[in-house]
Amino acid sequence: MIIDLAGRSVHAATGGVDPSPPDPVVILIHGAGMDSTVWQLQTRYLAYRGLRAIAIDLPGHGRSEGEPLTSIEEMAAFVIELMDEVGWDQAHLVGHSMGALIALEAAATLGDRCSSMTVMGAALAMPVHPQLLSDSEANLPAAAALMAAWSHAKRAHVGQNPTPGMWMMGGFRALIEQSDPGVLTTDFQACAAYEGAADAAGRISAPSTVLIGLGDKMTPPKAGRALASTLTEPTVIELDNTGHSMMSETPRAVRAAILAAALGTNA
Repeated sequence: MIIDLAGRSVHAATGGVDPSPPDPVVILIHGAGMDSTVWQLQTRYLAYRGLRAIAIDLPGHGRSEGEPLTSIEEMAAFVIELMDEVGWDQAHLVGHSMGALIALEAAATLGDRCSSMTVMGAALAMPVHPQLLSDSEANLPAAAALMAAWSHAKRAHVGQNPTPGMWMMGGFRALIEQSDPGVLTTDFQACAAYEGAADAAGRISAPSTVLIGLGDKMTPPKAGRALASTLTEPTVIELDNTGHSMMSETPRAVRAAILAAALGTNA
């Protein structure tokens, strides 16, 4: 799906289904240096269950045009601008890692226009390790290797993959390595600079779900729980044998959680 936004081409994956009304819209927002393909094990599932799954490529990522945005606030404003352009009055927001911060900021701004929010790999603060930041600028393959190692729980390191024949770590590294020069660094700097997560969480009135990987080294479980504590009566789901890359590590649990949040069937 290609959306013309003020003369700029924005790409979104829809799970191969025409994303026409009246089905509810679920906007899926990727993390730093990534693109909409991180949701490939969720979009089709959601699209065939009565939802319009819209996995966006942020500007400068994937197949979307433009320079990467430099702050979480700008990225959240982009999501809202996209909603306004297409005519989506309401949406269920889903975000991973940097995308979780974007979802928080957007949900707080949207108010009643946000039907629900689901975040994963999330924390109130996302500082970036100096080595990772340095490698993102000077040696992208090294940064990709570090991210892959820190983003996956133990079983992914020994080749176990819910999609037979696929190499989870290698796919992750290839995704980061193919990002345009400077994109990963810009994203990292935006994450590190964002200080509005707690304030945004306190202003969110929509039902919220927080997914926590118990093997997550990028945003450890205690960080996810701290974020959840700032939300009003969130649904918290903790996933065993799962790291930061939970959409590929535990795809069934992730898509089930998103579906339940969007349909309002969370306990």
